[in-house]
Amino acid sequence: MEKIRYEVDPHNRLVVVRSGRRARLSRFRKVLSGRFRIGKNNALSYHIKSPVHHGANIPHQVKFKGKWSLTKNHNLRLTLNKWGRRTFGDSLTIKGDIISANKNSILFAVTSKTKENTRSIYVLDLKGAWQADKSNRLTFRVKKEKGKHDILTFDGVWKVDKNYRVTYSYERAHLLRKSKKMHTIVLQGHWDIKDKSRLSYVLDRNTNSAFNFKTGLGFFSDNYIKYEVGIRLSERRRPVKRSITLYGVWKIRKNTGLTFEIKYGDKKIRAITFRANASFAKNGAVFLRLRNELGKDMGVSIKLSRKILKGEGEAFLKALRSKRESNFFVGAGGGW
Repeated sequence: MEKIRYEVDPHNRLVVVRSGRRARLSRFRKVLSGRFRIGKNNALSYHIKSPVHHGANIPHQVKFKGKWSLTKNHNLRLTLNKWGRRTFGDSLTIKGDIISANKNSILFAVTSKTKENTRSIYVLDLKGAWQADKSNRLTFRVKKEKGKHDILTFDGVWKVDKNYRVTYSYERAHLLRKSKKMHTIVLQGHWDIKDKSRLSYVLDRNTNSAFNFKTGLGFFSDNYIKYEVGIRLSERRRPVKRSITLYGVWKIRKNTGLTFEIKYGDKKIRAITFRANASFAKNGAVFLRLRNELGKDMGVSIKLSRKILKGEGEAFLKALRSKRESNFFVGAGGGW
């Protein structure tokens, strides 16, 4: 019985390897010029250029089914399904550079070469959603059929730049050029806090594309919020610690509640919104016990001076002073 194995050569060309009794040679190897493509539900296919020139029984395209993953060298890998096919060999590895990371997609630039040594570059676009795993590593969930997904795991340390963006850098070896090159991807989003032990970086709320990092308790000051995050990598016994400090301004707004407003690199201001129980502290300051949007106690308290609470905050202080209750609730639709 003839068996077929598909491979990818160093120039990202599909290679067909035949073996078995029906093969004229004990091992027949054919390199096919063409391009990989990503279709619906991130299905992979290879479109062959001039199949008639490659001989008989060569189709225009070959379709593959399997499981997507990311190699240690940050290349794309599709581990092929074995069910119902006459093939051996486990996976196809496509060598490429990550050129962009959007809120619901990731783009790989693939370089190929023909027999005439003509080089070409094309892009593979995988659709899905960004999330963090239980080790606080960045992952990309590749969308599949019937609500399923595959996971690309970025097993390295991410950072937060001066514009509060999450960035990921990796050094990739280029065997053909015998060199190494640093690549950096930037993820555009905004920070949010919904729980006392979780710090979120939201890329697209509609598709649940967000990193929900597990943390210890945050430190809340009058002009910044600080969290410590531990990232567990597969090749390190101890987690890598990252300190994330968000600088901003506290405000109390009648229609939204207590907000912490951050100015990002694009000069846009985004607010993290809280509810809170407020009461007067010494020296005219306000003592705030923070709650999330569902009203759950976050286990965090902060004391703000009257000088910070300008504008609508002054109206809130007047309302708080006029109340006989020792504790006043701050939240959306407040009656002050």
